[in-house]
Amino acid sequence: MGIVFIIFTFIALSLLFLFLTLSFLIFKIFSHKSIRDPSYPPVKGTVFHQLYYFNKLYDQQTEVAREQKTFRLLAPESSEIYTTDIRNIEHILKTNFSNYSKGHYNQEIATDLFGQGIFMVDGEKWKQQRKLASYEFSTRVLRDFSCHVFRRNAAKLVKVVSQFAIAGQVLDMQDLLMRCTLDSIFKVGFGVDLNCLDGSSKEGTEFMKAFDDSNALVYRRFVDPFWKLKRFLNIGSEASLKKNIKLIDNFVHKLISTKRNLLAARQDHNEKEDILSRFLVASQEDPVKMSDKYLRDIIFNFMIAGKDTSANTLSWFFYMLCKNPLIQEKIVQEVKDVTGSQEKEIKVDEFVADITEETLERMQYLHAALAETLRLYPAVPADGRCAETDDILPDGFRLKKGDGVYYIAYAMGRMPYIWGEDAEEFRPERWLNNGIFQPESPFKFIAFHAGPRICLGKDFAYRQMKIVSMALLRFFHFKLADDTKNVTYRTMFTLHIDGNLHLRAISRKS
Repeated sequence: MGIVFIIFTFIALSLLFLFLTLSFLIFKIFSHKSIRDPSYPPVKGTVFHQLYYFNKLYDQQTEVAREQKTFRLLAPESSEIYTTDIRNIEHILKTNFSNYSKGHYNQEIATDLFGQGIFMVDGEKWKQQRKLASYEFSTRVLRDFSCHVFRRNAAKLVKVVSQFAIAGQVLDMQDLLMRCTLDSIFKVGFGVDLNCLDGSSKEGTEFMKAFDDSNALVYRRFVDPFWKLKRFLNIGSEASLKKNIKLIDNFVHKLISTKRNLLAARQDHNEKEDILSRFLVASQEDPVKMSDKYLRDIIFNFMIAGKDTSANTLSWFFYMLCKNPLIQEKIVQEVKDVTGSQEKEIKVDEFVADITEETLERMQYLHAALAETLRLYPAVPADGRCAETDDILPDGFRLKKGDGVYYIAYAMGRMPYIWGEDAEEFRPERWLNNGIFQPESPFKFIAFHAGPRICLGKDFAYRQMKIVSMALLRFFHFKLADDTKNVTYRTMFTLHIDGNLHLRAISRKS
């Protein structure tokens, strides 16, 4: 009887604790939120709705945004405002930039992974990293080196795909693209050949998996009210995250240490090609501010941007080309016309070697198709800032200090009031005027952020995506292995395809 009583008491106390916790959360969520005040955005639920809709979160946000351009969800501390209104986005990202920050809430959730890198910091740290990165990204040395790396890895990718095509096997395009772009960003970022694409690096493959899983696990914190408790107890998703981040940190710190020793031994700091070498040289001027931990954070943030932006976009790009074969053939014809490679027997190494800056500039339809992919499948589907003071948005809605304000790029690409009645159609021609690409306002096309924090690597991303897609499309025709399978996303910071993207590649020599 004693054991039964103890078990019953434990269960009762646990239920009481859970009831009191939930009651406290509900009280916090609904108190002091001006729920009935029409001067604040209309309430469309609480943050717990995000947990309910988590696996299709961006589509659910799209449905709400079709009815209400600006709305809010109630959270325990402050409200979370979501908007697709272009005026509001320009206001928070540019016009009133100084009154918005990443916010303690966002930083607390994501700092374990992103650290003190450029995506998570504000103020002087952001200015320091932005200034240094802006200078480095503008150098011809880095641009030329990165293009060399992109061409080399594009050729390697074509050779890997060729093996699948010859064998008549199905390939996972997303996996291959992730490996290819990770190899590229490691070479450009660290000056290291990871060899993830050819599968020869077990350490690199483990790093890639830890990298992607950590992205998803950290993002889940936004909808998990008990993540701090799980982190404290080191259980469940938080235990997995801790293990993954430890693997990531050990891997990156080892690279930093090796590179630092190499630089010290060589004593020649001129014209360093990879980003880490250039940051290490800069760190010698202030070793206190540029510790190995800080360097890890800086480089890791660039790595996330370089790998996920390109690989995710290219994955969705090839998916859309398989769904729209006429567009696929239009791009192939442009590739042949611009490169003058009409003959069937051209070799891949020769082909990629001839892709110059001028060649890339002439690929107007390809550029439009990539932009159209980013419009519908932005690499970062939702992002935002935190209000440092009370404010009034251009659409007239008020918000309070501490409120989060998020722009939902995924939903914006599907809004008829932004892109017209054919907003959900994949139509690259919307970007062209007499065959020339016409950019849109970054506050309308928000895929690369906007304002003072606009993505510095935008041109790098387009270069890599163009080189890879030109190489693949010149040598292969792609189609879905199963066109009845529903292809959707995995909810995380970046818009991965959920699972695999199984394609068949048919050689254009056939």
